[in-house]
Amino acid sequence: MLEKQIGVDLGTVNIRVFVRGKGVVLHEPSIVAISVLENKIVAVGNEARTMLGRTPESIEVARPLKDGVIAEFDVTESMLRYFIEKVCGRFRLFRPEVMISVPVGVTSVESRAVRDAALQAGGKQAYLIPEPLAAALGAGLPTGTPTGNMVVDIGGGTTEAAVISMNDIVVSNSVRVGGNKLDEAIAAYIRKKYNLLIGDSTAEEIKIQIGSALPLNDELVMEVRGRDQVAGLPRTIQVSSGEITEAIAEPLAAIVGVVKGVLEKTPPELAADIIDRGMVIVGGGALLRQVDAMLTQATGVPCFVAEEPQLCVALGTGKAFESGHIMRRLTLQAKTSPF
Repeated sequence: MLEKQIGVDLGTVNIRVFVRGKGVVLHEPSIVAISVLENKIVAVGNEARTMLGRTPESIEVARPLKDGVIAEFDVTESMLRYFIEKVCGRFRLFRPEVMISVPVGVTSVESRAVRDAALQAGGKQAYLIPEPLAAALGAGLPTGTPTGNMVVDIGGGTTEAAVISMNDIVVSNSVRVGGNKLDEAIAAYIRKKYNLLIGDSTAEEIKIQIGSALPLNDELVMEVRGRDQVAGLPRTIQVSSGEITEAIAEPLAAIVGVVKGVLEKTPPELAADIIDRGMVIVGGGALLRQVDAMLTQATGVPCFVAEEPQLCVALGTGKAFESGHIMRRLTLQAKTSPF
């Protein structure tokens, strides 16, 4: 096969690109820096991330994807083109086939926007695969069998839960709550309790360093620097993991609600399989301490974090190319699209 087949996990926070035969070759933030005066992109991915919260008025740093769907079409197209060229080379004889993951609840208009962006960015053919199905494939679940496989994908912008059987989604539910909402909750808590303003990057760092879904036996402590709301001067405080658990309780409750909603709608035979086999957690949010224990405690169903949870969706987009059954269905869907 001369043309490349590439899979794209088009996330709100990060983009990961899979190349068939090579694996995941690119993992960068889905951030773009734009020159306001020239209306031109000046940096993409890791380079743009270093500019977050540090740019003059003449440069705007933006995330063109919101809650897993395209918010700014032209910027997303330019970003996709940049990543496709980075993976395939700028001068290529054959255009690649592109498989892109999309959230379960996307509208036909949102689907069309993703497909168009991929084609205009240089794709020969664009297929759209639901994120939970890609995640289940990437996690190595036996999706082609008539058994229930449950996957919970906690991403940056959305959390999706789905039960999969026979290479398709039986029941699914999603909520626009993910890693970003956890960061916002941490920043709001510190502002309210300590009168200290912190940026998005700091809030994310706190979540990674000491965040936990349930109270820890050995509390973790971290120094946090920010700007005092009253004095307007820089200040340093100490924050504990127990405080962060309290701060993120509300968005985590929304995630639990999504999982429970799927379990309530699952057919009895598949529900029995899920109780036996448990559910798998993927996505960046799966790395939060005790998130598996929290879901097990809330639902009574065993939960496991997948190996390399952040890469599962990207790996799944690649594995979809190898499944004749899935490819036939995705090709039919592309042809019968109302647009």
